[in-house]
Parts: sequence; structure tokens; C-alpha cells
Amino acid sequence: MSTASPASLGDEATGTVPAARGGGRGGRGTPPPRTPAARKRLLGLDHGAWFLLLPALLPILVLSVGPLLYAISLAFTDAQFGRTVETDFIGVTNFADLRLDSLFWESFRIGLVWAVAVTALQLVLALGLALLLNQNLRFRWLARTLALVPWAMPEVVVGIMWRLVYHQDAGILNKTLRQVGLIGGSAENIDWLTNLSLALPAVILVGVWAGMPQTTVVLLAGLQNVPHELTEAAQLDGAGVWRRFASVTWPALKPVAVAMTALNFIWNFNSFGLVYVLTQGGPGGQTRLPMLFAYEEAFKYGQFGYAAAMGVVMIAVVAVFLTVFLRKRLKEDAI
Repeated sequence: MSTASPASLGDEATGTVPAARGGGRGGRGTPPPRTPAARKRLLGLDHGAWFLLLPALLPILVLSVGPLLYAISLAFTDAQFGRTVETDFIGVTNFADLRLDSLFWESFRIGLVWAVAVTALQLVLALGLALLLNQNLRFRWLARTLALVPWAMPEVVVGIMWRLVYHQDAGILNKTLRQVGLIGGSAENIDWLTNLSLALPAVILVGVWAGMPQTTVVLLAGLQNVPHELTEAAQLDGAGVWRRFASVTWPALKPVAVAMTALNFIWNFNSFGLVYVLTQGGPGGQTRLPMLFAYEEAFKYGQFGYAAAMGVVMIAVVAVFLTVFLRKRLKEDAI
């Protein structure tokens, strides 16, 4: 009859378990040391992983990173339109000139007003629409389909359509206002897109209408992941609609809303096609967004280096704005 050694049995009286043989890094509860090959596979640095990532990385490098680096390098030159025009390195001269360009900074202010207003209104209206479409309504599938129509339309088509809506004489908006008695005869028709005080709000309305569907779809997808058990439990505890939304729905939806808000701000600040078709930056520069200003500087006046400097400044300011915004949101979530 074989007897076990005390080392193998441990201290049965106290119920302790003997330490695994080898101790140290090889003991139980401590992962074994990784070999260089294992660490390489963990970091995804083996040739197979890079080969699989190559189809996704190539378009990004060719269509995004490459042009961005070229634009940054162009911002430090005096590049102009024309094949025979020589391009020289001029350092930070373009940025020094841009610092004193009041027209650019006015367009930058207008761009911030446009981006913040459109992004905020898109979030609020899209959230309300997503909550409505998440209800068990009759013909819900049809309502969801119709909500995507503005998103499926090209910006040029949207711009032309809304120019007809805003038309001073034949536009449906003025006709409707006249029928309900808010305006009088034809002499009192409102020229929405050429009025200095109304042009920007009119364009903001179009931007909200055109971009709201994509935010609605994302928020609606986020609502599908809200646990129904928590909502039902809150309802059984006597929580009202607003209390259930604030305590259950919004905390689960907040990460999606923050990410979508950041993306919407980038897209809206970089808007070009919609505003260009509607007003081309007028009247009197009241809707001249920074992208429109840079476009005119490059392709109307041929100052490619100066326009590239504008683009670099816009990228830097948006990056700083988003960094502050996202860091603040992450700190709030961590509390």
C-alpha cells in the first residue's frame, strides 16, 4: 500500500492547498511566460495578419492618408494654378497670412454655427423619431422606409429640390404661408436664400432634413439593444415614461449617441455640396462655409498652397474640438 508524501497532501488539518510545482511564474494562477513567437501573434505582427489587413489598409492609405500628407506639404509652399508656375517652399508664410485673413475666420465662425446647429438638431429630432419608430405601431415598416428617403437622395438633388421649395414666386413654402394667411400678396413673398438674416437658418433646416435619417437609423439600432427586462422592471416599480428613458434607455443609448454626434459634427463641418448648390456661399458670404472658402481660393483664384493651409487649420481645430468633447464625455461616463 503506497503512502502519499506530506508535500503532496498538503496540510489536511488546515485545509490548505499545496502550491503548484515550479512556483513563481509557472505556478497555478500565474500565466506561463510567453515566447517571442506568442507575443508576436498576440500583437498581430505576424505576416499573415498584415496580409489579411492589407485590402482594408490600402484604400485608406491611398485615398485618405496620402492626400492628407500631400495637402500638409502643399500648405508650406506657394503652389498656384498653372503647369509652368514654379512651386517654392515658403515655410509658414501661408499660415501667417491666414492668421490675419478676417474673411476666412468669418467663414470659420459661420461653419461652427452651421455644424453645431445642424448636429444638435439632428440628434434631438432623430432621437425623437427613433423612439417613435421603435414602438409597436401599425405600418412601422413603411414609416421606417420613408424615414430613409432623404438619406438615399444625392446632395445635389436635395439642393435643387429645396431651392424649388424656397423659390420666391413658385416655391411651395411661400404658397403655403400665403394660403394660411401668414404673408400677403406676391409683393410680400419671402426670398429665403437671398435674405441676409434668413439664408443661414434656411440652409441649416435643409442640412438637418438631409442628415437626420442616418442618425435615426443608428439610434434606432441602439434602441434595439436596450434590455427589455430593465424597462419592464422600471415600469413595474412605477417609473413613468420620462423616468424610464432617463434611467434605462438613455444610459444604454448614450455611447452610441456620443459617437454619432462626433461623426455628425465632422461631416457637417466639412459640408460642401449641399450648401454650394443652395446658395454658393451667398448672400454676402452669410452661408460661406470654410470648405466653400477654401474651394474658391483654390479653384477660383488658383492659390493651391493657401487653400491647403486653410484645410490644415480646419483639420487641426476640428481635431482639438473633438478631443475635448470626447474626453469630457469619457470622464462623465467614468464617474
